[in-house]
Amino acid sequence: MAQPFQAETADNLEEIEKQFAVKAVVQAETYWGLLEKIPGSTLKLTKHDDDIFEQLLADFPEFKEPANVAEIKESEMKSVTGKKRWREFCEKFNQIEDYNFGTLLRTNAKDYYTQEGTIFAVRIQFYAIEIARNRYGLNDWVKLK
Repeated sequence: MAQPFQAETADNLEEIEKQFAVKAVVQAETYWGLLEKIPGSTLKLTKHDDDIFEQLLADFPEFKEPANVAEIKESEMKSVTGKKRWREFCEKFNQIEDYNFGTLLRTNAKDYYTQEGTIFAVRIQFYAIEIARNRYGLNDWVKLK
């Protein structure tokens, strides 16, 4: 009889990790390509953008201030408190396909994807932060460059 999957004791298979990394890079490149062609302030990422944005502001009122969403501090996001807050937020969107899939997130809306300025996040975190950045016009510079 098959045993239930235990994430805590599962091996990290290098080939699977590489495949996840490739998918995350492709997603980042695709998103950047969109920003180069379409002003972020007019871009819709999902059919749930309004709900994601409203819930982000409800759960993270500090993001009502554009400067707080322009620059994301990984240490705050991944602190014990930050992880708890984000986990509760993320679980509200488990109906969105691949909501918890790993993706790349720029830490600063004024920068390109760089090794120093990119962190690993889950897709719903990416959506929430990038939707907010787009609504605040923080990504429009990419199209204008």
